Amino acid sequence: MAARTEKNVQKKTLVIVESPAKAKTIEKYLGSSAYTVKASMGHLIDLPKSRIAIRIEDNFEPDYITVRGRAKLLKEIQDEAKKSDEVLLASDHDREGEAIAWHLKNAITAKQRDIPIHRISFNEITPTAIKEAVDHPGEINHDKVNAQKARRVLDRLVGYNLSPLLWKKVKNGLSAGRVQSVALRLICEREKEVESFIPEEYWTLEADVKQGRSTFTAHLVSWKGIKPELKNEAETQFIIEQLNGVVCVVSDIRELDKTVRPRPPFTTSQLQQVAANRLGFTSKKTMQLAQQLYEGVNIGVSRTGLITYMRTDSVRISQSTLDELRVWIANNYPEDLPEKVVEYAVGKKAQDAHEAIRPTYITYTPDIVRPHLTRDQQRLYTLIWERFVASQMNSAKTRTISTDIQAGDGLFRITGTRILEKGFYKVTKTLASKEEKGDDYPNLKLGDTVVVEKFRPEQHFTQGSPRYTDASIVKMLEEKGIGRPSTYAPIITVLLDRYYVTRSNRQLVPTVLGRLICDMLVEHFPQVINSDFTASIENKLDEVEEKQLPWSEMIREFYEPFKTRLDEVGRSLESYKGSLDEATDEICEKCGSPMVKKLGRFGYFIACSGFPECRHTKSISLAVCPKCGGDIVLRKTKGRGKEFYGCTHYPDCDFISHFKPIKQNCPKCGQFMVEKYDKKNGFHKACINPACDYLHSIDEEGKIDEEY
Repeated sequence: MAARTEKNVQKKTLVIVESPAKAKTIEKYLGSSAYTVKASMGHLIDLPKSRIAIRIEDNFEPDYITVRGRAKLLKEIQDEAKKSDEVLLASDHDREGEAIAWHLKNAITAKQRDIPIHRISFNEITPTAIKEAVDHPGEINHDKVNAQKARRVLDRLVGYNLSPLLWKKVKNGLSAGRVQSVALRLICEREKEVESFIPEEYWTLEADVKQGRSTFTAHLVSWKGIKPELKNEAETQFIIEQLNGVVCVVSDIRELDKTVRPRPPFTTSQLQQVAANRLGFTSKKTMQLAQQLYEGVNIGVSRTGLITYMRTDSVRISQSTLDELRVWIANNYPEDLPEKVVEYAVGKKAQDAHEAIRPTYITYTPDIVRPHLTRDQQRLYTLIWERFVASQMNSAKTRTISTDIQAGDGLFRITGTRILEKGFYKVTKTLASKEEKGDDYPNLKLGDTVVVEKFRPEQHFTQGSPRYTDASIVKMLEEKGIGRPSTYAPIITVLLDRYYVTRSNRQLVPTVLGRLICDMLVEHFPQVINSDFTASIENKLDEVEEKQLPWSEMIREFYEPFKTRLDEVGRSLESYKGSLDEATDEICEKCGSPMVKKLGRFGYFIACSGFPECRHTKSISLAVCPKCGGDIVLRKTKGRGKEFYGCTHYPDCDFISHFKPIKQNCPKCGQFMVEKYDKKNGFHKACINPACDYLHSIDEEGKIDEEY
């Protein structure tokens, strides 16, 4: 009987990436016959959530476990590795990605010691970049792994020590984090500035001037030789009366030429800021869209990564890419190609691990990829493409012309800008600035007379510091050295998820709960909840990565004084529990028990003291109704659930406000003030009383519709 021969099965190379989308793109480039590409879906091995899991006495070594619910996926990867003759770890080329690769290597070698495992990295997901990485594999960077371990241990020590203190002293279910608490402090401190600011009224005066058929707007810039400070309508009307009938003569014309340099390609923080300001995207949305563009989208029959890695703090561009870009500009905008490459300085705090965010193929213009992208993907890709191409084009040149018109004792000015050379402006359609669009201005000469058709006085109120938005808080975090490109969006998300902060017209507003937590942490842990300290930690993590500082030594330097302070506060801090509840004069209409004011996750509310037997609650009064003396509370319309502020005596009292009452009462009439918002003036405060002129602008008040 002939011996049975076994079929020779060719082994493949296993490539492990983080996301399924990336796996799909890379497998297409490498070919499924020789490569198997699996996605780890992020961390498979991490610290457990149920305990602190840091062995303090053993040099702060962490106790890692398989993440709950991920054991099946880890086993699939281990089994696939057994069938392979090599494993390539292709997680992201940052600290988190390096840690993921390290954990995977340990998990695979625990089951199969002799299999060769290598690390590959790439800045873009293109056939050339992927094949180059596969052809030149490297090893895991253990210094980078140690930096991630130090960050993870540090955050665990802070969070898992401060959070139980909050549970014990304040309220169950609260949490605190090392970086997020510092960001919360910035937001809360800005809110105090907003609340304490008292707006002041001022006026401006414009004039519609005409020469021939053209009409232009001129601004009053001088009255009797000094800058006018018009404090009220009466002062403004007095000037108008003095100007009626005077002869208006062009007294001066000045020209100022300006060179406008293009901006460098995007870093992570700059992309988030510009996407927020131009497109209205949150930081989280921007990073989600950028991830999709990086991992690959279907362009016709092929799947292509459209941008480079989106977590970077560098503006550096590879020489080969710059050469390609200059060829493209030479073919499409030859007159706007600089003689040599435009160079940009890399920031002092930049790690410079990755290139700037740029398109992987310059020939994939926004118009070419438009049919293959969602609307939001297209808008973000256009920002990235325009900014990158513009960065290597000639500067633009503008001319600003200021025309002064003397009208009696008043001096009016018309200002307009003309584009002399468009330069890089030729490609910045989505990024178009006001300066690029230019202004109309009159073709006037010295001595010409013009006619004033109409004076237009306008009331304004001074503006204090604005609340942070996604864009401005990211800018502040970057300036202060808090966090890294990969953490800006998660910081904001965590604060929103915990309801320490809410969004209102894109602005970040701390909740009552958020402010309480912030005040307590700042009072008792000022050295930890501090932007300078947090920035110094980031620098030390860099030192760990650069092999200048042992990670355990860094942790010990922080932990020992922190633990001492923690124990002191735990012993001395009186419990806030119960003290946050305030007795009221109200009686529960359901059971007759006294009602108390309590702090919940979404702010203060009134609840029955008979809880849990009686669960009756009601909204807290925000102001006194000016019509009947009842309570103004937050209400919602039926159906759409639109918020408004109405009287508790409805339907007997029909007073409503679409604007939120604030704690300040009007100093003139005593009625409550509200916070308003419009595109022209932003946030401002005004008296609710239409008969009072204190910072007042006409409200859109009225009776609610039938959905009430």
